[in-house]
Amino acid sequence: MARSCLVKCHANKSNMYRKFLKRLGINTDVTVKIYKGYGHQQNLHLSGHVLKISSKPTTTYHRSILRNIFQLFKLFFVKAIAGVPVVLKWKEQQIHAVTETDGYFKLEWASETSVPAGFQEVTVDYLGPGGKVIASGKGEFFVPHITQLGIISDIDDTFLVSHSSTIFKRLWTLFSNNARSRHAFEGVREHYRLLEQAQTDDDTPNPLFYVSSSEWNLYDYLNEFLRIQKLPQGIFLLSQLKRWYQLVKTGKTKHEGKFARVVRIMDAFPNQRFILLGDNSQKDPEIYRSIADHHPGQVFAVYIRNVSSNNKISLAALESSLRSAGIPYCFFRHSKEAIEHSISIGLGHREDSGAKPSQESTTESNADQGVNRTRN
Repeated sequence: MARSCLVKCHANKSNMYRKFLKRLGINTDVTVKIYKGYGHQQNLHLSGHVLKISSKPTTTYHRSILRNIFQLFKLFFVKAIAGVPVVLKWKEQQIHAVTETDGYFKLEWASETSVPAGFQEVTVDYLGPGGKVIASGKGEFFVPHITQLGIISDIDDTFLVSHSSTIFKRLWTLFSNNARSRHAFEGVREHYRLLEQAQTDDDTPNPLFYVSSSEWNLYDYLNEFLRIQKLPQGIFLLSQLKRWYQLVKTGKTKHEGKFARVVRIMDAFPNQRFILLGDNSQKDPEIYRSIADHHPGQVFAVYIRNVSSNNKISLAALESSLRSAGIPYCFFRHSKEAIEHSISIGLGHREDSGAKPSQESTTESNADQGVNRTRN
């Protein structure tokens, strides 16, 4: 009798806790969250998480700092399910994987049938005992059109004003804003649209990959930012999921993983050359130097935004590597300089860049931004 009462009491507390979380906009149903994948017929990539607690998508945005802090906190209020099987259903194929300690899964496969360019829908199931489907998620992967170029871009302080080199300013910017109130650097939209159409046409845009040390928690947040800023949509490759108590460490993941993600993209598309965009607030110069040293034939050009007076040594080392390999580069403060450089090396025409920046674009950071150098 006592045991029965204890079980019932525990169940009641669990139900109350779930109801409380749901009222806060936190999902307590098991979720298979799939991130947009990429590849071609012989080399397809898809990833996601299996979560027992996750944030419901944000549908309303506020100016209140307290509300913004709460909405950000929700993105990190997650709980993963580790070591469970998932299966991808793709036409007549089934591809299996097991979730890692943070609930993350990665699926890689070759399609037995041809895959047309564009977005392809997929389903991933989380399997329980006996192969029973516990939860399913629907997603998509993107097969780029046949183009000569691809674009790989960092996020923080490359196009999203983040103040990554100053911890308190970085945290204040993150906590006090939401995906719709964050700022992009002036001229970024014009530059990225120029690159998206460089040496191709409207029907076959160059693919964009956004590679960052930011966590997968911010996936929906970043997609909303791109939408609001009218930046080209692309494929995200982000860092390991974090819990709420790790929130102050967001964006501080080790950068070795970022190098591996860039290489993974280039290996998936060996016949394309890539334009690399980053900034000098953290490790982009070092990462791109390694990329240029190991894959010089695949690097078409490198762009580094100067947002910090630091990292002069790593910038000089990157410049030396790029000069030796004959790779065009531009170290710039303002996007208009990058646009002029892109036009000068045949990545578009002046009219394609939108000669005057959109009034919707926001202002550049006022940080000490160092030197500006270009080489064709």
